[in-house]
Amino acid sequence: MTGIEADKGGAGEAVGVLSAEYFEPHVGKIFSFRGTRYAFPLDKVVNDGREQPDWVKRRPFMLIFRGPKEADVLPEGLYVCEIAGGPAVSMHVAPIFTPQPDRQEYQAVFN
Repeated sequence: MTGIEADKGGAGEAVGVLSAEYFEPHVGKIFSFRGTRYAFPLDKVVNDGREQPDWVKRRPFMLIFRGPKEADVLPEGLYVCEIAGGPAVSMHVAPIFTPQPDRQEYQAVFN
């Protein structure tokens, strides 16, 4: 999986280029990171809304996941993320600085 495919039960259904609009209906849903014990809700989809040239295939955006503050974090890396009640998507996820003392945030950046 390359991040531009969704995996519905191993079928590998292609969904085209992933966009912010693809993820917006999944805000609040739990994303499980295959092969780990971690599962976090998608907190928000962030994009700046600037106009892009016609040749750009998608607007850059970020996904922000909200996890609990723990002694260890989900390590940065490429994961297959299974969306509760939906497909699975491959993406690179990294822990980020989180000023709130009660949680740890993670991001996936799509350029």
